[in-house]
Amino acid sequence: MKIATTTGDFELFYPNDCDRIRALHEAGFKYIDLSMYEFTPDSPYMQENWREEVQKIKELADGFGMKFVQAHSQGGNPLSENKAEADFILDATIRSIEICQMLGIKNTVVHSGFGVGLSKEEWFEKNKAFYAKLFPVMEKCGVCVLCENSTKANMGDMYFINSGKDMYEFIKFVDHPLFHGCWDTGHANCEGSQYDEIMAIGEELYAIHYNDNRGMQDEHLIPFLGTLNHDEIINALLAVGFKGYFTLECGASLRPFGYWLGERRPFDKDNRLAQPPLFMQNKIEAMLYETAKYLLDAYGLLEE
Repeated sequence: MKIATTTGDFELFYPNDCDRIRALHEAGFKYIDLSMYEFTPDSPYMQENWREEVQKIKELADGFGMKFVQAHSQGGNPLSENKAEADFILDATIRSIEICQMLGIKNTVVHSGFGVGLSKEEWFEKNKAFYAKLFPVMEKCGVCVLCENSTKANMGDMYFINSGKDMYEFIKFVDHPLFHGCWDTGHANCEGSQYDEIMAIGEELYAIHYNDNRGMQDEHLIPFLGTLNHDEIINALLAVGFKGYFTLECGASLRPFGYWLGERRPFDKDNRLAQPPLFMQNKIEAMLYETAKYLLDAYGLLEE
């Protein structure tokens, strides 16, 4: 299994993907999960010359001997009652799929929508209608869209594919050959044991987001900083015949100021230590790569 990580690891420290890719390379990574989670109308990828911007990161990665292998598309709520917000999420998601085509990325994660008071049946119907809007660009670009499990710790009762069984049911309900699943180990760790959940997804498991937490919040920590049972996950991936990348999503190991899961306590006289420093992230990133190698090597799964 080959190790990948997200450019989102350095979103706090660098404003552009070129610098983020350089940082991943310096930490030892060869395979890139491109985070397109926070596009805005002003993002370079949403401009007329967006192809030139994509070409820049492609040439940079090629020069380092790196490869784009996975992506995360626009975040937000595609079922938002705010039409302008929902329209932008759709446009940005379509653009992200086009970017995947340019970079040779075959799988991108697209979060499902949510809403207060929806039944499971209504949630399934509304989200299928959203994903159906992506079918033409998915087919044109040859890119798979993957739904992702969440957790009640994040979404309360507004999300209905927190379990492997429900994810599999939803994938079959959407019923498109380019629509599959991504399993987030951190989200799942807030829900409980994961072996049977991963087994329930079966052949529909096309990608993972590997991260740790302490079982109460979605913290996106590096492995061994939380309570994730790594043997359980690795054995489940082996049993299900997982063929994808060992993709890490541990970019919140250093808690930024104003983090949505818990802000740093304010102090109005000074704020020079409000944000974690870059040198710490560089050290953590290198340790993240070595830790992932350790996890896979323990099972004879490591591929360079």
